[in-house]
Amino acid sequence: MADYFSPTVIPEIIPNADMTKLELLLLSHMFDADSDGDGTYFHSWQGPSDLILVNRAELSAALHAALGRASQVRGYVEEKLKNAAADDTSVELDMSGVSWEVILQDVVRRSTKLRYITVTTAFTCSKMRADGFGGMALFITADAIKACSTTEFLSDCLADIAGQEGG
Repeated sequence: MADYFSPTVIPEIIPNADMTKLELLLLSHMFDADSDGDGTYFHSWQGPSDLILVNRAELSAALHAALGRASQVRGYVEEKLKNAAADDTSVELDMSGVSWEVILQDVVRRSTKLRYITVTTAFTCSKMRADGFGGMALFITADAIKACSTTEFLSDCLADIAGQEGG
């Protein structure tokens, strides 16, 4: 059996003041998070987590603290909290629908310091498989989330060669 990983790094230190407490809490569960002065460095050696388990009291407090700040993730969390059993001490959140990319875009939109956030991901495999390696880069601004994978890059190169041979 082969194991696939997607180590991911966000090289910019994200200012804590630019994130809501809710965003910081969620991102800290999706990534490994290291404090760096007044900011946080996010990374993950195996890839960001889409399915996270968050303490209900912490989630409620972070949600309350985020009121009044524009956020694409707040409505999703409100709905999950509303539908969770009253005696649950933790809430399971499937973040694949409201991804970390969208959360980071909200951070850029509100930031007075960040004009963009970059993300680099490597695709690796525990076995030497042709489809097990590659990578991706994201460029997140207030207006767009742009991505390019190594597969896209190589396809573009092959299209260029095909165009040169045919012309």
